[in-house]
Parts: sequence; structure tokens; C-alpha cells
Amino acid sequence: MVEFRKKLEELINKNSMENASNTPDFILAEYLIGCLSLFDTAIQQRETWKDMPPEFDKLISENFWDLV
Repeated sequence: MVEFRKKLEELINKNSMENASNTPDFILAEYLIGCLSLFDTAIQQRETWKDMPPEFDKLISENFWDLV
């Protein structure tokens, strides 16, 4: 992951993607890596949800606001 982060920083810098936000390359790279990680988590949660019985989905949707 260290090599990927370094290459991402270089890509951000090479394309001056940090200029609009005036944010250092390494912070933008870390942010994007975090986004990828959270997306992976969301995909895993979706797959877990898809494996649940239909009655569980109905129970969650009916009682959603009580859970919040």
C-alpha cells in the first residue's frame, strides 16, 4: 500500500490536482485511499445484506427510524 500511496501522490502532483484545494499531495492521496477503503466496507455490507432473509429486510425498513 505504501507504493500505491506514493504513486498516487506523484500522479496528483503531476496533474496539479492539489492546486484547486491548496491541499498537499499526501493529504489528498490519504483521503482517496480512505474513500476506497470505505467503499470496500460498503460493498461488504451490501453483500451481507443481500444474503439476509427477505423478512429481515422488511423488519429493518419498517423499524428504521426506531433504530436511529
